[in-house]
Amino acid sequence: MLLLVDAGNTRIKWALMQSARVGMAELGHWSGYGSVRREDICQMADALQGADISRVLISNVAGPEMRAALERMALRAMGMKPVPLTWFASQTELAGVKNGYRDPAQLGCDRFAALIGARALFPGVPLIVATCGTATTVDALGADGYFHGGMILPGLGLMSASLAQNTAQLPQVPQYNVGAHPFADNTRDAIASGCIAAQAGAIERAVAAHAALLKEDAARLQCIVSGGAAAAVAPYLAGAVRQVDNLVLIGLQAALTSTQTPC
Repeated sequence: MLLLVDAGNTRIKWALMQSARVGMAELGHWSGYGSVRREDICQMADALQGADISRVLISNVAGPEMRAALERMALRAMGMKPVPLTWFASQTELAGVKNGYRDPAQLGCDRFAALIGARALFPGVPLIVATCGTATTVDALGADGYFHGGMILPGLGLMSASLAQNTAQLPQVPQYNVGAHPFADNTRDAIASGCIAAQAGAIERAVAAHAALLKEDAARLQCIVSGGAAAAVAPYLAGAVRQVDNLVLIGLQAALTSTQTPC
């Protein structure tokens, strides 16, 4: 059994797969799946106990403390039996994605995995890959798999929290069901509408810029939206939009099923 782990800034997601030889049609289909908050990592170890895990592939963007916690979790889950841990890292080329970053190693490993997952699901199509989490990343991938670069902005929650913390008398906005009208008639909905408009505007601007770069019709580009806030943002995007859950895990799975070995 192979264990895939996506350790993000807010949550840790994991998936179990029987074999790295699974067909590409099975991307996103696993033997087991779970998601816990960072502070509840012990629950992950409990959920994985008894699984016959022979290898672990981890994407970790939460820093060295999380790396150490994941190492402890893996030992506990496997009954203190040492199991090979592979820390997924961005590189020059993997699984059909060519990394165009000036320094390929500086690209966040979660973004690289998401790009691999998006290309595996939508091969031969120019893509904008937007991951709406604690931060929102918007990345441009050519039909040939070349990653042209991207943008990073505060996520939906960070935007609204910043307004609440730094502006007098403005409330926190935990929900973003603001309806189709862009001009709200109350402060809470006005904050939600503005934050969603900023997210959607950045993604749509990226689509237009990518189309201009490729000299393509913007309608031919596919926009992929993933992450915890994807469901809140996706309905407000124009054009061809697909919401895909667990895109980083799918990318890790696609990397394993490629002919190359991720490192």
